[in-house]
Amino acid sequence: MPKLSLSRAWEESTNVIARDGRLLLAVALALFVLPGLILDVSMPGAVAGALPPAGLWIPIAIVAVLVSLVGQLAVIRLAMEPHLSVGESIVHGLKRLLPYIVAVLVWIVPILVVGSVLYNLAGVNSARPSLGAALGLLLLTAIGVFIGVKLMLSSAVASAENVGPFAIIARSWRLSAGNWWRLFVFLLLFGIGALCLLLAVESVAGLLLRMVVEDSGPRSLGGLLIAIVSQVISALLSVVFFVMLARIYAQLSPGGAGQASVPSSGT
Repeated sequence: MPKLSLSRAWEESTNVIARDGRLLLAVALALFVLPGLILDVSMPGAVAGALPPAGLWIPIAIVAVLVSLVGQLAVIRLAMEPHLSVGESIVHGLKRLLPYIVAVLVWIVPILVVGSVLYNLAGVNSARPSLGAALGLLLLTAIGVFIGVKLMLSSAVASAENVGPFAIIARSWRLSAGNWWRLFVFLLLFGIGALCLLLAVESVAGLLLRMVVEDSGPRSLGGLLIAIVSQVISALLSVVFFVMLARIYAQLSPGGAGQASVPSSGT
């Protein structure tokens, strides 16, 4: 496998975003921002660190996640196949959604199940938690990180190639061969940068809103405005991330599939 150049992938990503920003923004607003806002509004309040009580927000959350997954695949498709319109990329995302979901569940569900068992074992005796269970959780976390990075290109493979779930896993595993550390560094740096940006924007937005709006609670106008700002920033970061994944895939895929160029206009 060729060695990944993150600088080249970043340069190609900035070119794609500069040229196709209007199309990518349309997908982000429709499939990232809107579902996120609906979920924010519908989710009831809860104690810090705990989930809200069961209610209508659960099916809404499931739908919001599915819509955002379609958005991921659509953004990647736009970054790889610039001749598609926004509508065509969304339809393509819908068609490739099921194989992608199955590919993710195949490896993540076993980790969650084992992790849940180990967590319960570790917490049976809060005064003297099980050392074996705690070490098992640490080992499972390391395994999860390793597999997660190895399969980080699953969404790009699912969008670019008409293959089934297990082929998506195998293909992503092969593409990441010899590039695990580069992919890990990209994921780590992007995650840290995105978190810092979100916290900074939310803090500044909160301060500005408190100057003009008295109440900024979750059910107030101020809270809604803060949620809108947060969702927009998160959507823009998601677009950058998935465009990068598309260009990384194009770089590592034999033949360099998905050349970056200007798409035909479409909505």
